[in-house]
Amino acid sequence: MATVLDGIIGGVREDLAVRRAITSTAALQARLTEVPPALDPMPGIRHADGVAVIAEVKRSSPSKGALAAIPAPGDLARAYADGGAAAISVLTEQRRFGGSLADLDTVRTAVAVPLLRKDFIIDGYQVTEARAHGADLVLLIVAALGDAQLRDLYDQATGLGMTCLVEVHDAAELDRALALEPRLVGVNARNLKTLEVDPRRVTDLLPRVPAHVVAVAESGVTGPADVAAYVEAGAGAVLVGEALVKHGDPAEAIRSFTAAAAAVTRTTSGAARA
Repeated sequence: MATVLDGIIGGVREDLAVRRAITSTAALQARLTEVPPALDPMPGIRHADGVAVIAEVKRSSPSKGALAAIPAPGDLARAYADGGAAAISVLTEQRRFGGSLADLDTVRTAVAVPLLRKDFIIDGYQVTEARAHGADLVLLIVAALGDAQLRDLYDQATGLGMTCLVEVHDAAELDRALALEPRLVGVNARNLKTLEVDPRRVTDLLPRVPAHVVAVAESGVTGPADVAAYVEAGAGAVLVGEALVKHGDPAEAIRSFTAAAAAVTRTTSGAARA
């Protein structure tokens, strides 16, 4: 039986074929010479106070439908940067998330913080495409890729100077991700086959992520308390979309997340010294 993930990837393949017919790989590669080198997100993520927030430009989702119109993605991105976001994630999948590469271009022009192209990457063309449009990071979803394909895409992205956020949903996927020796591993509370969200998926897996790898908690964040719970379980970063795009003051929301995380960090440090 086909899953939600299968359906999304089917649409991604169709849309990819259209873009490839319009813009050749050679044309994309030529564009690479015109973009500045990729930014390294790790210093900002590792040195964030309490937790690094990766703030997402996200119009809709398969589970919730329309979230926010976001007529000016650049303005939203600037608000995220003002709030202290360590990186900004831009959805570029069109059918289910209402995103586009044009959004990525707009956000790239608006802010100087590292940008993640958030999409269902299944082909090397998309990796080249991401860098050509100014992305500094790409998402690789372990559940959507075989081991050889995962390795090839990872090597291609890092060869272009980008950082990979390697996303997992269970222990077996985490083992596959760690074989890549990544710097960032995302643990998603959302089951991509059913779209069910269970924060325990994150809190159970976070302790298994090695200390030298930054663990990014994804999905299930509705407010500061959720961020604090993830940080207490071992998250070094959180990726948040819906709670920010629906908030009246996204910059203040980010500050509230980092404050809650910093409080957990101080409490943990104090207990360790005691």
